[in-house]
Amino acid sequence: MNIKDIKSVYFVGAGGIGMSAIARYFLKRGLIVAGYDKTPSDLTRQLEKEGMLLHYEENIDEIPFSCKRKETCLVIYTPAIPESHQELCYFRENGFEVQKRAQVLGTLTQTHKGLCVAGTHGKTTTSTMCAHIMHQSHLDCNAFLGGISKNYGTNYILSDSDFVVIEADEFDRSFHWLRPWMSVITSTDPDHLDIYGTKEAYLESFRHYSELIQPGGALIIRRGLEMQENLQAGVRRYDYSRNEGDFHAENIRVINGGITFDFVSPLECVKDVELGQPIPINIENGIAAMAMAQLNGCTAEELRYGMKTYGGVDRRFDFKIKNSKLVFLSDYAHHPKEIYQSAKSIRELYKDKRITAIFQPHLYTRTRDFYKDFAEALSQLDEVVLTEIYPARELPIEGVSSELIYDNLKPGVKKEMILKEQVLDYVQTHDFEVLIVLGAGDLDNQVPQITKILKSKIK
Repeated sequence: MNIKDIKSVYFVGAGGIGMSAIARYFLKRGLIVAGYDKTPSDLTRQLEKEGMLLHYEENIDEIPFSCKRKETCLVIYTPAIPESHQELCYFRENGFEVQKRAQVLGTLTQTHKGLCVAGTHGKTTTSTMCAHIMHQSHLDCNAFLGGISKNYGTNYILSDSDFVVIEADEFDRSFHWLRPWMSVITSTDPDHLDIYGTKEAYLESFRHYSELIQPGGALIIRRGLEMQENLQAGVRRYDYSRNEGDFHAENIRVINGGITFDFVSPLECVKDVELGQPIPINIENGIAAMAMAQLNGCTAEELRYGMKTYGGVDRRFDFKIKNSKLVFLSDYAHHPKEIYQSAKSIRELYKDKRITAIFQPHLYTRTRDFYKDFAEALSQLDEVVLTEIYPARELPIEGVSSELIYDNLKPGVKKEMILKEQVLDYVQTHDFEVLIVLGAGDLDNQVPQITKILKSKIK
């Protein structure tokens, strides 16, 4: 189905962060947008305010009449929806065009210049940085992001630009639908082994993704990754890292909580780049984002301005309280390498403070596969509080629990295991210097209450 022929769009599973961005794209285009989600949320309620027609029970009769014409209605579903879902079955049985979110994004990369960011971790921050730089520049861009940009209060940007910035999701090989003009690959640490089975299959998936970059475009890959890319003829290759590569940083200065560095580039070096969100890991993320923006024509001043005004992403090193008495932040980190980088960054920022993490592991399979790595990463901190595993799409696995991580924390780390329901009481009855909530589960729902409790204690 050609995008210009679409009159209505129906979402089977509308409330995810990625799906909502696509919904907003079509809403802004003036189309009828409707759908189903299992549970009302702040995000679904906001979508309803923006004009989306939503319901929360499987019911074919709730599908609007305008979404029952297969010639003009595009159906988009999330992989989280079971194949037996009544509404999904209805659309398939009646010959509708049914696509995954990634397929829709893939179509957009054939009608726009797709600037995609892939990787096990770092892709949300890097893609959001790049989108902000591009949007503030003379080039502008569209963007579909994996988190809520604090600059825009949303997970998408819509414009008339030829560029579209996309977070490329490797889960269930979704990024194979994309046809990038350029792509950053930030990391390839094995993840989603419940889907891929082996590390080798995971790396092969990234190799295939690299083949999809269009001739004339470019790959910007972090130096030292284990994967072996396979580029089409005419695709340029660059590498980057914090301290070396075609693109890297020099003369890094950390002064009074701020971070400034010089951006080294084969195109044009840019001095005195200031991080708007001064977190050490954002030096490397910023290098990748600036590299892709610069390769597409952003000027030195546009790079400086974009980086200085970048406000961050909700749940990515998201400071809720930051003063001389207490620091409290929330971070989406849920893979061992992500947690390692978060812990390293928070330790670098607060060398002389006692740092406590409350961590909710995400998925039984990920815990089973990486519990020693989780323990190693968390052991950089002073105190670790573990809750039960957030199962998401999985059933329990015998013998797999948070206790596996707990038992492997290094000697000297103060540790405790509590239930998720006990977190607020724990915060109320303990004192902290630096507190970070980690994980991709639902513990983040308690962050507003935690913030309120902590603020009341420091008055």
